[in-house]
Amino acid sequence: MADVNTIEVEGKVVAVLPGTMFKVELSNGHVVLAHISGKLRKHFIKIASGDTVKMEMSPYDIEKARITYRVREQSASRPAPPRRR
Repeated sequence: MADVNTIEVEGKVVAVLPGTMFKVELSNGHVVLAHISGKLRKHFIKIASGDTVKMEMSPYDIEKARITYRVREQSASRPAPPRRR
């Protein structure tokens, strides 16, 4: 459950840093330092450079954020592989 004082934003991962930290660029061009939430750690969700993520930010410190969700890419549907007879 999200806290009342958090700001939910979406951004794109620019760089992967050591210690599960990431540089994420917001749509307005602002770059923040983000870490992954416990649920993403628990379920071994991998985040790479170029991924789109949803984050929670505190209104008191807009330089840091917590990544709460990795948005899936909308890939083109490809046909099923041919069946062997």
